Amino acid sequence: MNGRTLGSTGLTVTSVCAGGSGIGSMPAVFGYDVPTRQAIDVVLRLFESPIRWIDTSNGYSDGESERRIGLAISEYGGLPDDFLIATKVDARDGDYSGVRVRASVAESKERLGLDDLPLVYLHDPEFHDFDTMRDAVDTLMQLRADGEIGHVGLAGGDTAELGRYLDLGGFEVLLVHNRWSLVDHSAEALIQRATGEGIAVVNAAVYGGGILANPQGATKYGYREAPPAVLEAVAAMDKACGEYGIDLATAALLHSVNNLQITATVAGISKPTRVDQLITALQTELPPELITRLDELLPDQQYWIEGRR
Repeated sequence: MNGRTLGSTGLTVTSVCAGGSGIGSMPAVFGYDVPTRQAIDVVLRLFESPIRWIDTSNGYSDGESERRIGLAISEYGGLPDDFLIATKVDARDGDYSGVRVRASVAESKERLGLDDLPLVYLHDPEFHDFDTMRDAVDTLMQLRADGEIGHVGLAGGDTAELGRYLDLGGFEVLLVHNRWSLVDHSAEALIQRATGEGIAVVNAAVYGGGILANPQGATKYGYREAPPAVLEAVAAMDKACGEYGIDLATAALLHSVNNLQITATVAGISKPTRVDQLITALQTELPPELITRLDELLPDQQYWIEGRR
């Protein structure tokens, strides 16, 4: 949990960032509902914990994640001075124009009750035509230049598309999801490129949407049914971890946290007790023999999300 510098931004962050998608309540994605009071209690617990930042987005549950964080900030009496809120701009009804980017930032500030947004990502640009997105990118950069936001990040999944956006320059932080985990290394080249260019890397969805946190019950990886080879790897990894008295979720978290090219790892939190579980997990040391075994169990590249390219 020691403070780490987030690339060229100069911001100091902890190695784990709380993921705010679940607290907005996204039952269609995660399979469960999160009541408003529970979500607020999660954020309040975070304010008192060693975890010093949370990741959210304008588009999570149509802004409900940001609203609930804002309610928690108000109930707490203001945002703690050393706590960072990172959010993202999102399209609305297919509109990802510069006008929409400005509106997204304004909406986030209103919901959170904050004038200062230290880090704002361009979110999921791969779902939009690259040639029409330059206005959105330029507008986000201009908002930084004008002091309307602090720093600019890029967040998404498809590594080839994210690489195209990095080519444009100006991005200070890269957030990639579901592409660097115990069972998928699709983002390896992109992570290496970003760190080589001085861009901080934030790794999200290290549990693959749940399967590496719930190996006995979940069957999806990256929001889609996992191939049999991945399911077999997860089962074998779970068994290997059990032989050392370590749960698979802890190994999945530390696989990312211990990667020196990754500044911070986003871990989804939807219950206050989960905060304490994360803190306990970070105090765990993986035996070298287990690390080697887990590496050997990594599925063949053809089974990764981007393995068929």
